[in-house]
Amino acid sequence: MNLLSKGAWEIAAGVASLTALGAAMAWLLLRKRPTEEEEERMRRRLLVQSGRLVDGMFLDIREMAAADGRKLTLFLFSYRIGGVDYECSQDVTELRGLLDSEHIRVGFPCTVRYQPGNPQNSIVAAEGWSGLRVSLPHLPSFEHPEPVDMSRRRRR
Repeated sequence: MNLLSKGAWEIAAGVASLTALGAAMAWLLLRKRPTEEEEERMRRRLLVQSGRLVDGMFLDIREMAAADGRKLTLFLFSYRIGGVDYECSQDVTELRGLLDSEHIRVGFPCTVRYQPGNPQNSIVAAEGWSGLRVSLPHLPSFEHPEPVDMSRRRRR
């Protein structure tokens, strides 16, 4: 016994497909999109979790006015990966409360986190991580080293 003919099944499948397509379109149009600040926060979180580290040089701190009248703070830094030099900037306006601007030194080395497949996607500071250095490393002085004890060496 045949409940529906072949044409009825095709109509039902078409209606179901159109309903699913309409629901997907409504979801795409009505969903909450992340703001630019949320996208930047997600980018920093991704780089902190999975970014590779490389040594770089902290070049400058720039403050400039945005189109909407806000004051932006940018960190300028450079680094080299695979023989290619990169000069990048990072907007750290949201991180002002986490970074102590008195301890940031222009011209000092820094640590850069970058995305392996996209090395120009990089940061020097994020929530919970900073590649900025307060001072240069102190290396031990060897001007007057302690003499080496040679009495334990056997003579042959």
